[in-house]
Order: sequence, then C-alpha cells, then structure tokens
Amino acid sequence: MSEEKTAKEVKEKPKTSKKVDELIESIGDMTVIELSNLVKALEEKFGVSAQIPFAGIAAPAGVASAAQAQAEEKTAFTVILAEVGPQKIQVIKEIRAITNLGLKEAKDLVEAAPKPIKENVTKEEADSIKAKVEAVGAKIELK
Repeated sequence: MSEEKTAKEVKEKPKTSKKVDELIESIGDMTVIELSNLVKALEEKFGVSAQIPFAGIAAPAGVASAAQAQAEEKTAFTVILAEVGPQKIQVIKEIRAITNLGLKEAKDLVEAAPKPIKENVTKEEADSIKAKVEAVGAKIELK
C-alpha cells in the first residue's frame, strides 16, 4: 500500500525560483480587494488587460454556422388565435378541446382575439392545433 500514490502525490510541482515561490506565497495571503488592486496596478504598469478580448476569439466557420442555425431553429412555439372567423361557436368548441378551459373562459379567449391559445408547445403540437382551429374557419399565427 505504501507504493500506491494518491493523485496529489503524483502531480508534480512545477519548478520555480525562490523569488517566484515567495511571490506566490504572498499572493496567497492577500485579500480579494488587495488582489483586485494588484491586477489594476499590473495592468497600468505594463499596459495590458487581464480580460480576454471576446471579438478576438473566433470559432471555426462550420461551428459558428451550425450554432447559428440551431439558435434560429425554434423549439417552443406560441399558438395565437389571430381571427375568429364566421363560425365562432365551432372555434370555441375547438379551443375548449385543446385547452381544457371551461365554456366561459374559452368564449372570453375567442372574443379577445388576437390572443395566445397555448404557449411553449412543440412544433408538432403547434401545427396540430393550427390545423384543428383553422379547419373551423379561424386564423392562427405561430410565434
């Protein structure tokens, strides 16, 4: 068992000079405010910045375009009743079936158009709702 070494023992300490070791020790004893002031003083003294310039970091073109395409592809949709149409009663029935609202709540929703019917639904569910409600003469928007 004495031959087994822990990960801490296996990790070797980098070779540094005595001066660097003393500096590291003194930094370790500093407060957060003192460290902040040290960083500012070093930035002023040497004319550098401790912050990474965001604009200077560029992802490969393939990665950037794939991430952009993924960001543009929505996963959650809001189904909005834009217009009721001529068959108001049929629209109210469909809204009740889709949302499980009571008769008065569904009627109020239909009369308040344009109004969201359901929010944060999948593309398939949004398309299904749109097809059902448009079948009875209403107009639906997906956002």
